[in-house]
Amino acid sequence: MPIEKVTEQDGQSANIIDENIEQMKALFPDAFTEGADGEQKVDFAVLRQLLGDAAVLEEGEEKYGLNWHGKKQARQIALTPSTGTLLPCPEESVDWDTTQNLFIEGDNLEVLKLLQKSYAGKVKMIYIDPPYNTGKEFIYPDNFQDNLDTYLKYTGQKGEEGLKLTSNTESGGRKHTNWLSMMLPRLRVSKSLLKAGGLVFISIDDAEFPNLRFLCDEVFGAENFAGSIVWKKKTNGNNVGNIPPVHDYIVAYGKSITDDSVLGFPISDEFLEKTYKNPDHDPRGAWTTSDLSANHEGPHFPITNPNSGQVFNPPKGRYWVFNEKEVLKRIDDGRIIFGKSGNAAPVQKKYLSERASTRFKAESWWDSHGMNSDGTAEMGGMFEPKVFDHPKPTRLLQNIVEISTEKDDVILDFFAGSGSMGHAVFSQNAKDGAERRFILTQLPEEFSEGSIASKLGYSNISELAMERLRRAADAEKKRDSDVSSDLGFRVFKLASSNINAWNPDRTDLEETLISHKEHLVEGRSDQDVLYELLLKRGIELTVPIEEKEAAGKTIYSIGYGVLFACLDTSIAKDDVDAVASAISQWHKELEPETDSHVFFRDSAFADDCAKSNMVAILEQNGIAHVRSL
Repeated sequence: MPIEKVTEQDGQSANIIDENIEQMKALFPDAFTEGADGEQKVDFAVLRQLLGDAAVLEEGEEKYGLNWHGKKQARQIALTPSTGTLLPCPEESVDWDTTQNLFIEGDNLEVLKLLQKSYAGKVKMIYIDPPYNTGKEFIYPDNFQDNLDTYLKYTGQKGEEGLKLTSNTESGGRKHTNWLSMMLPRLRVSKSLLKAGGLVFISIDDAEFPNLRFLCDEVFGAENFAGSIVWKKKTNGNNVGNIPPVHDYIVAYGKSITDDSVLGFPISDEFLEKTYKNPDHDPRGAWTTSDLSANHEGPHFPITNPNSGQVFNPPKGRYWVFNEKEVLKRIDDGRIIFGKSGNAAPVQKKYLSERASTRFKAESWWDSHGMNSDGTAEMGGMFEPKVFDHPKPTRLLQNIVEISTEKDDVILDFFAGSGSMGHAVFSQNAKDGAERRFILTQLPEEFSEGSIASKLGYSNISELAMERLRRAADAEKKRDSDVSSDLGFRVFKLASSNINAWNPDRTDLEETLISHKEHLVEGRSDQDVLYELLLKRGIELTVPIEEKEAAGKTIYSIGYGVLFACLDTSIAKDDVDAVASAISQWHKELEPETDSHVFFRDSAFADDCAKSNMVAILEQNGIAHVRSL
């Protein structure tokens, strides 16, 4: 029985188009038919019938929405799978063996695609501070044909070393099209990573604020708009424009808004102790008073004080929050009182023990959440003044973290810049004892020659961000030597796949066959290959990888037996029994909850007989998925 080989499709990230088609098949099986080539085709006439009037849109009909030249291509870029991988870099990481945090260097669109299988529906909060559309250049190597190839050239990993890409200049992107084309695919792909109730926060200025709202309405749905924060970024607008721009916006949308999407700020113990008292020794505990009327339409009737006979109606333009029967019941129960004196207007008691949450959402972000100058001073204190332009203050990001995440929630920032979000997560976890995890992604954009950062020895932004995280972690340890929160991060870097793509030379097929005998890229390590297998099998990048030896061969277990691999270059006939038995025994010990997959190098086996024996032994022991690379 032969081992099934890994195909080129296995080396891709999640294929969104295929997933969309499968979902449509489940909803509308009648709309699919078999074409002349045997492939499943969509019968749009049937689909229109099934959707009724909702599917009718006349050609060229005017419609409400945001449109621009290049939008179709930008949407297509979001649907194109990535063929890259993420190479592990333990030597640049902190606490590699134990940390649950990730720092990924690479083009964020490609990285987001690669994370889809492993992190779909797992991220609670996304924060991004994308490049603002100032008319100056921003560098993101989007290319419809092969975005990964363009990125590899940009970073000097493939030909044309040091390729510099500018996708927005005063002459080439004077309006909004380039910025919108850059944002659309990234928002679409990132949405799949959000969990139900998850939120995305996007920092933006006046230039693209209106367009961003339209764009997010399209991607997330207008019904999932959570709100806009007006954030004071500086005190002096330098007399720029008619109304000096001293503020930015932070736009918030949810994947599907729930009551738990925005948690709010924790209420301090000091506030609770000051607000809630129990002067009448109520057995229900400490209480405070709340208005019994509201300005929305409701019941309107006189309430009589049973002790004094005084009658009260709701204030003009307001209504009682309870009906008459409920009011009488609550008066008898002592939950409605007539002021603390017993002779004032009726109010309701609110008990601390019955409070639904010890958080509140009513908070102005104008004067108390840090400004750009705070972020600049913060970075200057860690390195040198003006080492990085306009980093967001960690106080601002820490507050966003606090109102939207808790426990072990996953936080994603795919425009990581100087690493402010990772720093904020470190600080917030230390503050409240949670175990939040972050995923940061940053393009290795080079610093200009002569810049302060380059003089300090940092060649690009991602290098500076990683060093910032190291220093932030050290500062937390100095502040509290007993700190137990996760202050590490695993570093990965975007690269081409470890698996050689089949690209035959039609003029010399014999040589092509010989050169493709080994399917793995020369120079890549076992660890490189293992982490690509993690990504392509949909396993998180922080799961443990253990190893054992059998017959002199190294066997790996990934994610407690979800995946096994033996990547030795030679497995002789006499080695098969020992290797297969070791994997089977390990599989039995771990008892993984899902089906296990086992991978080998295709070129490692002496012959097809050795491969067949390996498959047969593993299948006899309950392992049916055996693949070769």
